[in-house]
Amino acid sequence: MNGSHKMPENIPAHRVVNRTGLLTGKHHFGGPEVMKQLLESEGNIVENDRVVNFKTKFWKPAENLR
Repeated sequence: MNGSHKMPENIPAHRVVNRTGLLTGKHHFGGPEVMKQLLESEGNIVENDRVVNFKTKFWKPAENLR
């Protein structure tokens, strides 16, 4: 391997938020509102840069990958 990696396309990276639902990576999406808009287009509610009802939306790998 030569060390170069090709990233898979269509990764829903806008869904990656911190452990409390805060949009900490929003500056990587080409504008301060893009991440919020993407999440809202999927039916999520975002207030003050935080996903509302995050605990009900949170993916728990230990429970879901059995």
